[in-house]
Amino acid sequence: MTHVLPELVSYLEGLSEPHILFDRQYRILAANAAYRRQFAPHGSVVGRTCYEVSHRYAVPCDQAGESCPLARARESGQRERVLHLHHTPQGEAYVNIELVPLRDASDEQAWFVEKMEPLRVAQGEAAAQGLIGRAPAFQQMLELVARVGPSRASVLLLGESGTGKELVARAVHEASPRAAAPLVVVDCASLAETLFESEVFGHERGAFTGASAAKVGLVESASGGTLFLDEVGDIPPGMQVKLLRLLESGTYRRVGSTELRRTDVRVVAATHRDLPAMVADGRFREDLYYRLATFPIRLPALRERAEDIPLLAEALLARVAPERRLALSAGALQRLAEHAFPGNVRELRNVLERAALLCDGAVVERTHVERALGTAPRVGRTSRPAAPGPGPDAQPAPRSLREVETETLRAQLAAHRGSRADLARTLGISERSLYRKLRALQMP
Repeated sequence: MTHVLPELVSYLEGLSEPHILFDRQYRILAANAAYRRQFAPHGSVVGRTCYEVSHRYAVPCDQAGESCPLARARESGQRERVLHLHHTPQGEAYVNIELVPLRDASDEQAWFVEKMEPLRVAQGEAAAQGLIGRAPAFQQMLELVARVGPSRASVLLLGESGTGKELVARAVHEASPRAAAPLVVVDCASLAETLFESEVFGHERGAFTGASAAKVGLVESASGGTLFLDEVGDIPPGMQVKLLRLLESGTYRRVGSTELRRTDVRVVAATHRDLPAMVADGRFREDLYYRLATFPIRLPALRERAEDIPLLAEALLARVAPERRLALSAGALQRLAEHAFPGNVRELRNVLERAALLCDGAVVERTHVERALGTAPRVGRTSRPAAPGPGPDAQPAPRSLREVETETLRAQLAAHRGSRADLARTLGISERSLYRKLRALQMP
């Protein structure tokens, strides 16, 4: 085994974070006390390979389809960082790895020091809270979260409705030095233009009719923490320039005040809209877009990470029916895997909640999932009969997605007798998304 300087081993032993030292053959030469406590409390790892200990692999990571920091460091000669799913005594967990190559007296890479930092905002197995997934698309997204989290950079989350943007925003916040400070959510889609400025920036007493007392805005409430602008594409045009000033200078004014106030917030924004197209159409400021999109992260749709459905289904079922400890049969999981889930993870949760209500026993069967899917109308999937034509091969005139969606929403509104919240659940979307759709389609 390669000779290691005792001074180096002593240095690693004194570090508070988990570190291991290994050679070019991936053999672990030393593991400090922090590593032993966290990752190997029941035995020694010295002499074993890092890939066998961390992944249970028989070959190095890069030969098993993963990104290997050692292989990358050999090529670059520099420090390398990756996010890996590791085996730990508590189960599989995401771990940030930072690897530094060390050179010997002949200037050859002889050893590698690896620091491990658990990423506590996501799991590779079913959990009561947080982000869950193992699919490559999920891991790529999560690596970006891990990289940008500790920085001050503004983050723009892009993706379809129901992909979990607020959960990812919380993960960015919790991976940052601001984690102990507030994460304040601004629901841009539900704030009318007349209220937006007052809610976000606050107002002084007497600033307008009904302002009987001064009010602290959401920007001020988030000071020291993170301001999450959900559905930023819905910010009224008149407010965009004031938000830009906040991002550029950290300053703002309350409604009815000339006093310039300062705040220290990190901004995370999210949207399902095509912001570049809105910029081109003049509906969104170009300078604001570039300020928000310092570090864009695209959230994968559920169909792009379909292999995560069993994992997500187990976790979500426990969340919607925590007192029942329900299980999913193989047939139920197969039926879920066959569904496209245009509403993404939110739709999956709603389907599982309906299936749990339809199930009287301890196991959710395929029939329960079938019934749960059958009670959920598909927005944008309604078809209508073809108009009479010259023959059996005549096709209906093509219609836009908006026409189909409008027709479906009108039909559901006409038939529904409950609250908007109930209707949103029936449609498999959030109440916020329903509000947006009705407003965009000018429906009451």
